[in-house]
Amino acid sequence: MSYVLGIDGGGSKTVCILMDDTTKVLGRGEAGASNYQSIGTEATLKSMKSAIYTAVVEAQKLTDNIKIEAICIGLAGVGRPEDIEVVKGIVQELQNSSLLPITWELSASNIVICHDALIALVGGVGYPVGIVVAAGTGSIVFGRNHHGETKRVGGWGYLLGDEGSAYKISVAGMQAALKAYDGRGMSTSLVEAFKQSLELATIEDLIEVIYRRGWGAKEIAALAPIVDWSAACQDEVAQRIIDDAAKELIKATSTVIEAIFSHSERFEVVTTGSVWQGKSRIRDRFAASVMTMYPSAKVIFSRYEPANGAGLLALQRLAG
Repeated sequence: MSYVLGIDGGGSKTVCILMDDTTKVLGRGEAGASNYQSIGTEATLKSMKSAIYTAVVEAQKLTDNIKIEAICIGLAGVGRPEDIEVVKGIVQELQNSSLLPITWELSASNIVICHDALIALVGGVGYPVGIVVAAGTGSIVFGRNHHGETKRVGGWGYLLGDEGSAYKISVAGMQAALKAYDGRGMSTSLVEAFKQSLELATIEDLIEVIYRRGWGAKEIAALAPIVDWSAACQDEVAQRIIDDAAKELIKATSTVIEAIFSHSERFEVVTTGSVWQGKSRIRDRFAASVMTMYPSAKVIFSRYEPANGAGLLALQRLAG
């Protein structure tokens, strides 16, 4: 029996799964963030060790001879050669750790380091062909066809891109509320919705919340459900914002499809991220539009989590 590790290293948490060569998950562990570009390599190493340790301890209930023969780590923004070298160094530190009850049998060729969009695709669909449309704090669309050709659209961050993301929905909602308050925009229930949700005496207090509390993209993105709920309650301004987000995600997805898939080729489009969980039926509109434009496409929910996708990629590498 061969065993592999699949790691999903995110900006808020790290997930590790231990998988055998039948694709059965024997153990799963969670720990803190592991985006080394924002928290540094030491903190990243600590999180990965913790997640691996938890997964291994769980797996030891089923087997007592765990030899790790391949590992796949998916991280945001890992594309440049220098990034790959940094993560390889982290993997070497993991192998040198006396705290992990593992026998390592890793060859250099069986260490897979890739972008988190790829493991989200593989985990979501179950194999490395299809498209993932991730719309959470940020947004990115990534696809891979049967020939191994890939196409990415978006993922440029909240200042340069992230159209259709929770962050952009939140900002558009606050801007609309302030325009309505000024009298230079359509009347909208978003004014009262933001006041109630944030416990503001007046909508003018958004200044203090957004500019003086040190809020970043994640905190602002967390306000997207306010806009989504207002849209679900038939507020015309909020509905327009959600419609615009859907159009951006549809356009990005169409761009990926046109780049790497033929119109007769069957493939799946998996949606991931908080935006799709809203009450305003944005996902229904997205799915209907994509499947009308591309009848060979099927929009699905994720079958497995990204860490499972990393495990499957590790097994694929092991199989040669």
